[in-house]
Amino acid sequence: MILPFEPHNPQWKMQFSAIEDELKSMLKTVEAQIDHIGSTSVEGLSAKPIIDILIGLENEADLDKIPTLLQGKNYVYYEKYNEDMPYRRFFVALTGAPEQLGVPAYIGQQDEIPERMHDYSLRIAHIHAIPKQSEHWLRHIAFRDYLRTHPQVKNEYQVLKKQLVQQEWEDGNDYNAGKDAFLKEHERKAVEWYINRTSAEKNG
Repeated sequence: MILPFEPHNPQWKMQFSAIEDELKSMLKTVEAQIDHIGSTSVEGLSAKPIIDILIGLENEADLDKIPTLLQGKNYVYYEKYNEDMPYRRFFVALTGAPEQLGVPAYIGQQDEIPERMHDYSLRIAHIHAIPKQSEHWLRHIAFRDYLRTHPQVKNEYQVLKKQLVQQEWEDGNDYNAGKDAFLKEHERKAVEWYINRTSAEKNG
């Protein structure tokens, strides 16, 4: 499959804000910070036109409350990924209700992912719920801020993404694997930079 790939669009920020408002209304019973992450959150960076959203939970025990709280909206819950990533709960926000689009609202551990779910035109956002004390929450936030403040790294990432998106991929996971080496190197640098910056701000 050829993945959608577009120049940075100011509308992405507005799309995030709309989904953020909806999530806040659905997550009133838990303490959570909602952030725009990924390439659509970095001005000037091309990306798949799908908004990445991070729900940072103050209390790790709330992680398994999220699937119930997000039921009944245009979200598909991928329980299938919980075994490989037990620290995260992952959802895809769709352009309409799952039943209207002919896809399930829930993909269990043993379920096959329906072929229709690989149609990226149905997707609006990818939503990741992670405890804030997790290294993975830190990694996402640090890398976003690192790209925003290090234009040379952002440009290198842009070039890599353009090269990869021109290739045929079985699905988005294979495309992500093509970015893995770059991400591991620069996420490590980003976390170190972010921790040092945060420490300096606290002491400054």
